Amino acid sequence: MRKYLQFNGVVPRWVIMLLDFFIVATSFSFSYFIVYRFEFVNILRGYFLIYTGLYCLLTAEVMFIMRIHTGLIRYSNTRDVLRIFSSVFLSTLIYLVIINIWILPRWPINSVTIDMVMLVNFSVSSTLLILLRTAVKSAYYFINNYSSTTKTVVLIYGSDSSAILVKQALETSAKTNFAVIGFVADDPGKINKEIEQVKVYDIDKLDKLIEKRKVDKLIIMNHHLDEEAKKNALEKCIALGIQVLTVPPSDQWIYGKLNLQQIKDLNIEDLLQRKPIQIDTTRISDDLQGRRVLVTGAAGSIGSEIVQQVLQYKPAMVILSDQAESPLHELRLHVEETFPDVPAKIFIGDIRNYNRMRKLFLDYRPEVVFHAAAYKHVPMMEENPTEGVLTNILGTKHIADLAVAFNVDKFVMISTDKAVNPSNVMGTTKRIAEIYIQSLKNSSINKSTRFITTRFGNVLGSNGSVIPRFKAQIQKGGPITVTHPEITRYFMTIPEAVHLVLEAGTMGIGGEIFIFDMGEPVKITDLALKMIKLAGLQPEKDIKIIYTGLRPGEKLYEELLNDGESTMPTYHEKIKISQVIDYDYKQVLADIDELLTLNKWNNVMAVVNKMKEIVPEFISKNSQFEGLDNNIKEGILEA
Repeated sequence: MRKYLQFNGVVPRWVIMLLDFFIVATSFSFSYFIVYRFEFVNILRGYFLIYTGLYCLLTAEVMFIMRIHTGLIRYSNTRDVLRIFSSVFLSTLIYLVIINIWILPRWPINSVTIDMVMLVNFSVSSTLLILLRTAVKSAYYFINNYSSTTKTVVLIYGSDSSAILVKQALETSAKTNFAVIGFVADDPGKINKEIEQVKVYDIDKLDKLIEKRKVDKLIIMNHHLDEEAKKNALEKCIALGIQVLTVPPSDQWIYGKLNLQQIKDLNIEDLLQRKPIQIDTTRISDDLQGRRVLVTGAAGSIGSEIVQQVLQYKPAMVILSDQAESPLHELRLHVEETFPDVPAKIFIGDIRNYNRMRKLFLDYRPEVVFHAAAYKHVPMMEENPTEGVLTNILGTKHIADLAVAFNVDKFVMISTDKAVNPSNVMGTTKRIAEIYIQSLKNSSINKSTRFITTRFGNVLGSNGSVIPRFKAQIQKGGPITVTHPEITRYFMTIPEAVHLVLEAGTMGIGGEIFIFDMGEPVKITDLALKMIKLAGLQPEKDIKIIYTGLRPGEKLYEELLNDGESTMPTYHEKIKISQVIDYDYKQVLADIDELLTLNKWNNVMAVVNKMKEIVPEFISKNSQFEGLDNNIKEGILEA
C-alpha cells in the first residue's frame, strides 16, 4: 500500500469496489444488530441474510452506476462526498420501496424495525465510506510529506481560492518535493487563522517567519504580480534571500492539474511590470478592422508583437515584411496556427531596396503601415555608421515615400528615446528619420497620409536586451558585466509598448511624436543585483559584478524630449504629445540627399559630420567621433 501511496501507482478499481462492498455489507449488518439489540439467535432465525443480501446487491448496483469506485481516493474532495451521500440515500430509498411493495406482502416483517435499520445504516454506511477516502488521502499526504528528509519548505502568497488550489495541487502531486507550511497575506481578517490545516501569516512579519520556520521559497500565482502590495512582498523575499517561484493561473493548468514544469523561477521582467495598461479597444478596432496592414521588421521583437496584436482586431490582411528568413518563417507558422481566418502575406525584402518595396506596395496596397524595421544596437552602429544610415534613414525614407505615393492612410514609425539629444550614431539616424517623417506633414507631395511617430525606451525581452545577457552570465557562474555603476535606463514590456503604439496610432492626425510614460528609470546595477538574488545566489559572493566602462556612444541617462520640445497630455494617461519643431521638407530632403551621397563613398567621418550638421544636438560620447565635436566648437570660437 505504501508503494501505491508514495508514488504514482493507482489502486485498481475492483479493489476500491470490494472495499466499498465490504463497508456496505458490514454497515448494514451492524445496523441490523443494533436495532435488534444484538440478539444473534433471533436475528439468524429470521430473514437477516435475505435482507442483507438484497441490500448489498442493490447498493452495489447503484454505486456501480454512479461510478463511486472510479475516482482516485487520494484526490477525493467534497464532490466525492456528495456522490457517496447520494448513492447511499438512493440505495436506501429504492430498498424501502422494494421492501414495502414486494417483501412485506410475502414475508412477515416489522416495517418499523426495518425503517430503523435503514436510518442507522444510512449514517454508518456513508460515514465509513467517507472515512475510507479520508484515511487514504491523509495517509498519502503523510507518507509523501514525511518520506523524504530533503523537503523544500515553502509559503504560498495569498489566502484566496487560487492560493488554496496551489496548495492542494502541490500536496496531491506524487513528484512534488514541497512542504507547504502556510500562507502569507495582508488581510487582517485572515491573519492567524487556519486554512486547509495550515496557518495564514502576516506578510509584514515575513522576515521573522522565514527565520523561525526556515522557509526556502515563496510561491505566487502569475496574475498576482500586478499589484503593488504583492510586489513589495516579492522585494522583501529577494532582500531576505528567499527564492520566489511562480505558477500560472489555474485555467492554464494542463488538464486541470498543475504540472511541476509550470512552476518557474520569478523573472526580473515580472518585477519590472507595472499595472496593466488600459487601452480603448473600440477605437483601435475601428482603425484596423477590415483594413490592409503592413508591418516592417515583422520578425523582430517589436514587429512580431505588433503583428500579434493587430491580428486580434480582424484586419482584412496583414503583410509581414522582413529580411530575416528563419524568424519570418517561424512567425508565419505561428500566425497561421493562431489566426487561421486572417490572410497573412509574407514578403521577404530589404527596406533599403526601393524597387523591392515598391513591389510590395503594388501587390498589396497597404492602408496602414507600422514601420518597425531598424538597426537598434548602439555599439554596432557606432562601428558601422554607413549601414545605420542606409537602414534607419534611407530605408525609412523609402517606406515613407511609398506610403505617400500609394496614398496610405496612416504611417506609424517606431522610434526610440535614444533619438533624443543623441550621443551616438544609432540614435541620430533615428532622429533624422523622425525629422523626415515630420517634414512630410506639410509637404506638397503628401496629399492624405498621416505620419505619426512613437518614442519609447528599452523593452524587456527584446533582441539585445541587457536582461537575457545577465541571465546567461549568471548561468555561467558570472561575472555580470555592467558598463557603469550609475547607468540607468527606462524599461517597458513589449506588449505594453505595442498597446501604446496602437493607441497612439488612433490618436494621430499627422506630424506628432507621441511620448510614452516609461515609469521610473531603473539603475542597471540594481537590476543585476536583483537578478542574482532571484537566482537564489548572493552578489559578490556567488556572482561578481564587474564594471567595464561606457561603450562607444553610450549615455548614463536617457531622455524622452529633445531641446526645444515640450509635451501636452492626451486622453490616455500613459501617452503625451511632443510639441515638435516644424521642418521644411525641401531643406530636410536636400540634407538627407547630401548625407546619402557621402554615404555612398563610405567616408565615415564626413557622414557623421553631416549628421551632426542635421542634428546639432548630436554630441558624441566615448566615441571615435568626439573629435568632430571639438572641431565644430573650435570653428564656432574662431567665427
